[in-house]
Amino acid sequence: MTPFDAAVPVDSAPLCVSLELSRSTWLVTSLEPGSAKMSRHQIEGCDAAALPNLLRHLQGKAAKRLGMPVRIIAIQELGLDGFWLDRLLQAEDIESHVVDPASVAVPRRRRRAKTDRIDGELLVRTLSAWLRGEPRVCSVVMPPSPKEDDRRRLTRERDILLKERVVHTNRIAGLLAAQGIHGYRLLRRDCRARLEGLETGDGRP
Repeated sequence: MTPFDAAVPVDSAPLCVSLELSRSTWLVTSLEPGSAKMSRHQIEGCDAAALPNLLRHLQGKAAKRLGMPVRIIAIQELGLDGFWLDRLLQAEDIESHVVDPASVAVPRRRRRAKTDRIDGELLVRTLSAWLRGEPRVCSVVMPPSPKEDDRRRLTRERDILLKERVVHTNRIAGLLAAQGIHGYRLLRRDCRARLEGLETGDGRP
């Protein structure tokens, strides 16, 4: 069974949609079934109500033109927005896929211009190829549950804090070394009490 067979019922046509997300605007690029021309629509960023409404509007137009049911299939790159939008679309009965950006094949002949228009069209073509049964065109990410996502977030935040601590302790150790103070352990529980007894290399408190 190909990804297309698994994702799209035989009694419906796929409306492929890509989402390019930024704080200010969301760009929606769509390809109607049986059409070779893509259309682009822009909505305000983070407007969680406008996006499903737009997709339903595009679905209705395509279904009317084809005279048969149309199924929306959306694709977006994994980024800072995480998986909340994927969960929103799934709750709206809209099929959604999140892909690893590094896995999307890009033209190698020349340097690719980084624009939303090119990326949106590229994602739509990638989704169409994946639905045709070409799994190597991208790597689809399995979205975690909200609880799993929260657990991962705790681990990631802890890792960030540990790295920040290393930066600060190294900086403080450097400041102390510049005054001739060595061997002061910043991570000991009594570090504040020991600080009162420190003297610079030339004998100053």
